[in-house]
Amino acid sequence: MSLIQTEIKNKVGFITLNSEQTLNSLNLEMIEGLTAAVESWKESEDVACIFIQGAGEKALCAGGDVRKLYDAIIIQRTEDNTQVPQECFDFFAKEYALNYTIHTYPKPIIVWGHGIVMGGGIGVMVGASHRIVTERSKLAMPEITIGLFPDVGATWFLNKMPSAYGLYLGLTGARLDAADCRFLGLADYYMESIAKQEVLDALAQATWTGVIADQVSAILATIAEKYTVGSSQTAAHQSFIKQFEKVNTLEEFHAILLNNTEKDSWIEAGIESFEKGSPSSAHLIFRQLKEGKDYTLEQVFQTELNLACQCCIHPDFAEGVRALLVDKDQSPKWQPATLEEVTNEWVDGYFKPLWTKENDVLKNLGKN
Repeated sequence: MSLIQTEIKNKVGFITLNSEQTLNSLNLEMIEGLTAAVESWKESEDVACIFIQGAGEKALCAGGDVRKLYDAIIIQRTEDNTQVPQECFDFFAKEYALNYTIHTYPKPIIVWGHGIVMGGGIGVMVGASHRIVTERSKLAMPEITIGLFPDVGATWFLNKMPSAYGLYLGLTGARLDAADCRFLGLADYYMESIAKQEVLDALAQATWTGVIADQVSAILATIAEKYTVGSSQTAAHQSFIKQFEKVNTLEEFHAILLNNTEKDSWIEAGIESFEKGSPSSAHLIFRQLKEGKDYTLEQVFQTELNLACQCCIHPDFAEGVRALLVDKDQSPKWQPATLEEVTNEWVDGYFKPLWTKENDVLKNLGKN
C-alpha cells in the first residue's frame, strides 16, 4: 500500500496522505513521496493546480511520526549521545524543504484541512495558497508537551498572527477550530465537509485558462459563500491575549498567565498545558519566536532545522515522546524539572550551530 497516493484528473494533481491508522502522520517515506509529487508537477503542463487531502474522515495529518524518531534517538544514545541520529536529521531536513516548497510553489495548492491537523500537518497546510477548514477541523501546535518546539515554519506563521496570539499558541499548544483558523489567518475558506464533493466536481469541470489561482479562488469562494463559520473562542479572548504583547521574558509571560483574574475553560486549558509542558521547551520557544520575528522564510527553516536536531540530543524530546506514546504514563521527567532551573547556558545550547553555513543542507532555499 502506497502511503502517498497521487493521480491527475482534469489537470488537478491529487495527493492523498494514505495512512488512516496513524491519522496520516508523516514519516520519512511520506515526506519523500509528497516531495516527489510536487516537484514533478512544478513544470508539468498536465497539472494546473494541486489538491492535498488525508485518507479517511478523522485527519488531514496528526503530525510527524515522532515514535519513529524516538526509536532512532534511543539507539543513537547507546552509541554516541552527542550525535544527531541520521534518521532524525533526514526527517526534519526533508520535511522543512517540503514545507518551503509548498510556501513558494508556483501553482495553486488547495489543502482540505478536515479533522485533526497538528504539527507536521500544519506544515503541509499553512504554506498552501488555498486552505480549507470544516466543522471538524482541529488544529494545534502542541510541541511543548513533548519537549519539542513549534516547527515546520511556525517561527514564520506564529509571528504573522495578530497581537500576541502566536506567542500564546506556541507556549500553550491551544486547540483551534475552523473559526479560530479563519480569525488567525491559518485558513482561507470555511465550508462544511459535505461540500467536498461539490469542490471536487467543480475542479473536474473547470477549463483551466488565464490566471489559474484566480479561477481556483472563484470556485472555492462560490462554494464557501453558502456556509457561515461560527464565532471564534480565540477571537473572544483578545483582551486576555493583548496582555502578552509587551512581555520581554518568559517569567513575565508566566506571571500574566497565572495571575490573570479572567479564568474560563479556554484559559485554564492553556495554563494546564504550559504547566505540564517541558520547561526547556518553554524557554526555547520564547527565544525562538522573539529572535525569529524578522527572519526570512529561508532563515526560519534553517534555524528550525538546527533547533530540531538539538532537541534530538537534549533529553526532553525523547522523554516527552516516551511519556505520551511509548510507556503512555503521561508523566514525563523533564530535565531540568522546573522553569526556574533552566539556565541561559542551557538554552544557548539549543541554539548552538551543529554545522557551518557552508554545510547547511538548506543553504540553497530560495536560490534555485
